[in-house]
Formats: sequence, C-alpha cells, structure tokens
Amino acid sequence: MRVVTWNLWWRFGPWQERQKAILAVLRELRPDVVGLQEVWQQGGENLAEWLAGELGLHWAWGSYGDPEAWQRRIGDPGVGIGNAVLSRWPVREQAAIGLPTGANGSGRGALYTLLDAPAAPVPFFTAHLSSATDASALRCRQVTSLVEFVARHRGEGPFPPVVTGDFNAWPDSDEVRLFGGYRTAPAVPGQVFFDVWEYADPGAPSATWDTANPYVAPTFGPSVRVDYIHVAPPGRDGLGHVRAVRRAGDAPVDGVWPSDHAAVVADLGAETPAT
Repeated sequence: MRVVTWNLWWRFGPWQERQKAILAVLRELRPDVVGLQEVWQQGGENLAEWLAGELGLHWAWGSYGDPEAWQRRIGDPGVGIGNAVLSRWPVREQAAIGLPTGANGSGRGALYTLLDAPAAPVPFFTAHLSSATDASALRCRQVTSLVEFVARHRGEGPFPPVVTGDFNAWPDSDEVRLFGGYRTAPAVPGQVFFDVWEYADPGAPSATWDTANPYVAPTFGPSVRVDYIHVAPPGRDGLGHVRAVRRAGDAPVDGVWPSDHAAVVADLGAETPAT
C-alpha cells in the first residue's frame, strides 16, 4: 500500500496553476491512499473531489471548523478549509474534529476514514497542527486530542492505524515524541506510533519545509521535516510494515512549484520486519 501525505497550501500563491502541478505529482506517484491538508472547498467545488475525479479515486473531506482566520488571509469569506483523504478503495466510514486552538483562533483539525482495502479495512487519519514557532505547548494539546480521536476509531481489525499530517513540528519536539509514545509516556496508555522516516535511507533528503522552495525561501528557514506518516506497530501477518520511504513534490512541474510543502511517500507491506 503506497501512502502519501501532503499539505497543499490552500488557496495561497498561484493556486490554479499549482493544482495542476499537484495533480501531475500524484498521477506519477500512483498512491493507494493520500492524506491531504489545507484543502479548499468553495460552493459546490472541492479540490479533493477534483483530484479524486482526475485520478479515479474515492475521496472524503472534513472541515477544520471555524475558517474565519484563514479567510481573512486571502480576503475571501466563501472559501472553506479542511483535511481530505483520497483512496483507491471505498470509504466505509468518516469523521472529522476540530483541534484545540490558540489565541489567534486559527482552525486546525483531523479527519478519520475507514478504507475498504482488500486485505483488511484500514483505519486512516490525517491532521494539521498549528504552525506558530512558539506553539509547542498548543501542539501537545492538539496531539493529545488527535491520539484520543485515533483511539476512538482505530477498531479491532488486523491493519494498524495509519496517521498522516502536517504536524508543523521538528522530529525531536515534545509534541512528536508525545504522539509516538515510545520516547515519552503515550498520550493514550498503550497506544504507540512509529515515524516511518525511521526506516528511510539516512542520506535521503528529508526536509518537507525546505528553503530551496521559493514559497519557503522568504521565511529564511531552517529547512526541516514537519510532515509525517505514522504507523502503529505492525498487526497480524505483518500488515503495516514499512518497506520504503521518500520525499516527493519537491521540485517544480512545468515551472510551477506544487506547494510550499514537500510530500512524504511510504510503501507499507505485509511482511514481518527482520529481527
């Protein structure tokens, strides 16, 4: 199962040209499941629906909650924002929640889907956490809400939960360690998640927020990985074992950079890790 997570930078920058570049990258990757953040919806149009239609995939979308702070940034009160899932398999169930917000009230959220994959149903989640540099404490609260959300929907099937998203946090941060639950006490007792990048080639480019990207360059860096695919320990028959990990969407397509974030791609298999 090929899993992708990608923040699509909502309706910022040259968004109409960018969405064509986003489509080109996803078409080349041929994912089975995609977790998307900052996905716009306006009237009867939804970026996830359009991408799904072009790629022949199923889709689900869930609002962050209050979009007002986002809408003020682009001067358009009619555009919604949320997370989305694209899937090769039908979506059996879905649910969305807003995550705790800080002083600026900028909405953030998480989306759950249960995917009707042939080997076993896959509980799949995607989330977007707050981005302020000094918001680690808030992100810890958001992670706690996210982990509790996963616990409510993880089910009893053989395929362990897959949790994707833009955490806006460095890999060694309190919030990422709290989410994993194996370098500090887990937010939900007994619930542990592995960062798939632990299985990547140590020399592979890892920054998903990269100053090589012209949308990021004005922020003056540093370049860092803030986007994640997390998997629970493999279930029965080794379902969920990480086979390969890499970065994608990290170059222009016909002169257009698709997003301000690069994507993360992971191939999950049905084999038992070597011991």
